[in-house]
Amino acid sequence: MARPKPYADAPRLPEGDRLDPRELLGDAVGSMELEIGPGRGWFMLERLEVEPTVGLIGLEIRRKWASIVDERLRRRGLGGRGRVFAEDARWALPRIADASLTVAYVHFPDPWWKKRHLKRLVITEELLIEVARVLKPGGELFVQTDVAERAGMYQRVVDGTGRFEPGPQGAQVAQNPFGARSPRERRATEDGLPVYRLLYRRSAP
Repeated sequence: MARPKPYADAPRLPEGDRLDPRELLGDAVGSMELEIGPGRGWFMLERLEVEPTVGLIGLEIRRKWASIVDERLRRRGLGGRGRVFAEDARWALPRIADASLTVAYVHFPDPWWKKRHLKRLVITEELLIEVARVLKPGGELFVQTDVAERAGMYQRVVDGTGRFEPGPQGAQVAQNPFGARSPRERRATEDGLPVYRLLYRRSAP
């Protein structure tokens, strides 16, 4: 008898061609946000704690961490406003309803440095077009990296979609304005290392 795959019961999005993010949560929330690749989930936890009216869903390709973080949210009493689903954002985002989110976060993506790994990049024009579709006009896209070259590449890709515009301070911002930090951002800050932050707004259609 074949052994079940580890974390085979990881939370998945329900069936449906168009999913309303609010219907994935149990509690009434004000604005809905998305984190692509929440990893161990500490940004999500902190964000939900500092903003008690926000709902936040995570799309995490690794079933292990989707399971662990989703359960951690539940145990901390945040499961009604935050969920993590074991999904590849490239395939999950097309199922999310238009203009249903106010912020999309991507923290320190793409730890791939060889040419043969470029096909695995998270930040692509195709993904960002979907991100733009699910964001409300004026909704925000926030991307962080500690690699200057990648920051420049991301900025060119975002600009190339024609669907986002920089905020009043420009595309690159010095501070994280969302009151929550990922472990990697925290470590970089404590070690005095630069963090490159991009903040864009969804252009009006």
